[in-house]
Amino acid sequence: MWKRILIGLLVLIIAGGALAWFNRGAIVFEMVKRAARMDVAENQPITWTPGPETAVDRSQGPPNIVFILADDLGINDVSTFGGGVAGGRVPTPNIDRLAAEGAIFSNAYSGTGTCAPSRAMLMTGRYPTRTGFEFTPMPASMPQILGIVSDELDVDTGMPDGQENPADFVEVEYADMGLPPEEVTVAELLKTQDYQNIHIGKWHLGRAERFRAVSQGFDESLLMGHGLYLPEDDPNVVNAQLDFDPIDIFLWGVSQFAADFDRAGETAEDVMFEPGGYLTDYWTDEAIKAIDANKNRPFFLYLAHWAPHTPLQATVEDYEAVGDIQPHRLRVYAAMIRALDRSVGRVMDKLEEEGLDDNTIIVFSSDNGGAGYIGVPDVNAPYRGWKITLFEGGIKVPTFMKWPGRIQPGTVIDEPVAHIDILPTLAAAGGATLPSDRVIDGRNLLPLVTGETEVVERFDDAIFWSSGFYKVVRAGDWKLHWNERQDRRWLFNLAEDPTEQVNLAQTETAKLAELEGLIEAHWADSRGPLYPHLTEAPICIDKTIVDTPCENDEYIVWPN
Repeated sequence: MWKRILIGLLVLIIAGGALAWFNRGAIVFEMVKRAARMDVAENQPITWTPGPETAVDRSQGPPNIVFILADDLGINDVSTFGGGVAGGRVPTPNIDRLAAEGAIFSNAYSGTGTCAPSRAMLMTGRYPTRTGFEFTPMPASMPQILGIVSDELDVDTGMPDGQENPADFVEVEYADMGLPPEEVTVAELLKTQDYQNIHIGKWHLGRAERFRAVSQGFDESLLMGHGLYLPEDDPNVVNAQLDFDPIDIFLWGVSQFAADFDRAGETAEDVMFEPGGYLTDYWTDEAIKAIDANKNRPFFLYLAHWAPHTPLQATVEDYEAVGDIQPHRLRVYAAMIRALDRSVGRVMDKLEEEGLDDNTIIVFSSDNGGAGYIGVPDVNAPYRGWKITLFEGGIKVPTFMKWPGRIQPGTVIDEPVAHIDILPTLAAAGGATLPSDRVIDGRNLLPLVTGETEVVERFDDAIFWSSGFYKVVRAGDWKLHWNERQDRRWLFNLAEDPTEQVNLAQTETAKLAELEGLIEAHWADSRGPLYPHLTEAPICIDKTIVDTPCENDEYIVWPN
């Protein structure tokens, strides 16, 4: 598709001369819309495969497992930690209730600073050095399209001389960018214990049939087909378009209101249809139906919300309920958080209504930290950095776990944990055995949250993150950022400096060498990425995209 767009643009420029060149942004968007436009049918009712009709006593059997994942949720968006959106004006009572009734992980980390690789680590319990799934999939020509948009906006990348060119483009088909089928997912492990596995929402681990959720252990998958929460002109929607962000402009240009449904054993037909309402509420409606269909057998429900990822769209009801918050984009964002919180409450209420609450483990998290490109400065407060960085703001995520009878309410875990721990933890809860033919980097957290042990044993007492040439390790209380492209290191003592303000790389040389050694050892036997990164971009650590970067602002260069 992208080749056709670029070729078409070139033809138009040749034919139209200077006028076409100066209007190339509008031309590109019109061509993008036409090329990306898909036929979307009317809403298709979903019939979830029913389990046994007769209720049985499962109080001693394997627990149901519900994993709710938000997208780009900042740690300060959740009022559990004393913050909340818009200075606390929009609390999250249902998420807070989940946290209060189980364990709060005060030092929980995502797999990385962007969505798709983080989700791969959640599903596999393995680092990208082992799976190769290191970069978020994108069409090879997308960077050129975004570059044209950036030029139209007169966006200054701020890159110093000699660092402004991305890596060489290597032709890898977008459809071939997915989590390798030979990887073992948590759904595949739970399947060995006769779980009915249901995926609802975002997947982002490949769209080709061999990569889809139903090819990776899920029995049924209600998939996000496109990026809109509601049609842009729907009478029940309030939109906030971010005219300062190239990605947001791109999303509004190509996104549709669409869903897809797959069932294991059936050939994927890619028949897109309209969701049955505002996306966050629609997925919750279907999650409740899925719980109802499976209440008499063990099930694993992976509810992967799009919220609060851009494009920013809220219902009129939620927009009015949060009150007069300024600026407009913050009010829409707050309304989206309200809908996400409502979803968590509705799922919890359904489990209680069906008598399933006592034998269900619920985990809530986010795929990475809040994004700086939405122009809302406090989403990750007090931590520095955003999504698309590996500073604490980009990877420190709200993570809670509830399991009545096993996890005491009010439990607080200060031990650093990460998304790679999700697979071994949920597998252990479901009685599944980890595969013996590969290394699982994560650790089972159940002994920690149930009080059987105080420490999670981890190789080298370290957690690793990476995106290409940008590598980070936390070992004990020490954290090292090593960006090879910039030839820059940041070293922090998180016990004394949890918000990463004071770089000790010049003074703590012994500790710097120790952590550099951990990084070098971790990457020594890396299989390398499945496909190369196509873009490199400077990301300000302390400012959102709406702020004007100053000459002395700190930034990292992020490859994807």
